[in-house]
Amino acid sequence: MNDPIIQLKEVRKSYGLRLILDRLSLSVPEGSVFGLLGKNGAGKTTLIKTILGLLKPQEGDVYTFRDNPWDFKEATKEKIGYVPQSDVMYPWLKIKEIIAYSASFYSHWNSELVDQLLKEWELDADDKIGLLSEGQAQKLSIILSLGHEPELLIFDEPVASLDPYARRQFLKTILNLVSNRSCTIFFSTHITSDLERVADHVALLKDGNIDFSGELDRLKDEVKRLHVTFRKDFNNDFNFKGLLHFESLKNEAIFSVRSFTPGMKTFIEEKLNAKVTVQDLNLEEIFLELTR
Repeated sequence: MNDPIIQLKEVRKSYGLRLILDRLSLSVPEGSVFGLLGKNGAGKTTLIKTILGLLKPQEGDVYTFRDNPWDFKEATKEKIGYVPQSDVMYPWLKIKEIIAYSASFYSHWNSELVDQLLKEWELDADDKIGLLSEGQAQKLSIILSLGHEPELLIFDEPVASLDPYARRQFLKTILNLVSNRSCTIFFSTHITSDLERVADHVALLKDGNIDFSGELDRLKDEVKRLHVTFRKDFNNDFNFKGLLHFESLKNEAIFSVRSFTPGMKTFIEEKLNAKVTVQDLNLEEIFLELTR
């Protein structure tokens, strides 16, 4: 990994009295598949639009390709592909016409790739955009973002309208892009199973700030569920650094913990005279534990 493709430093963004991003800092390494997680309304779309220069923060610095998004150079714009939650396209145009229109904005356009994706995703170039289903329109939006072969792809809930088969096609395309050439992918999604399948880095947006940012494997190593079996009565007042919450059942308890280390297991076993079994969590379970 080289210098960050995206970097935010102490960014603050509010709408009136509502604070959305609260001195947020984030770095996205080059060549990564970077997933952004957060509850609905957490500010994921605001963060993405700030990265793209579609919104201007009240405070802080934002750099994309070391360029200020609010005043992007043309060369920087050509490096970026973007798919919003809902794309506004001209309903009276045919698919082939919107493709030709989009291609006219770029110095490079891979028509072979676009034709291949149209075929794989079962879109007819002669169909009118206004007659497409929501899922078909989203497929087209994704294809249009790929035609100029950008170095940075930014997706905001890119698979929200896609069926499971189409989602798998999309994820396969993403993995091929990363493996075949230097490409950084930054995307938000509420479908954690998809993110877990392709992302190598994740960030969790919570309360206007980044609660975690780093390699997905590190997050999985840090957040665990501990099944504790007591040899004597359990004191419900028990607490320790890293404990997220617990549920107790007679002589057993389930601890959800953060910043897990083998020493934490030993500490609990000795302190509570108990047996501790460590359970791994998938990304959805981790997300739920960290956002309770």
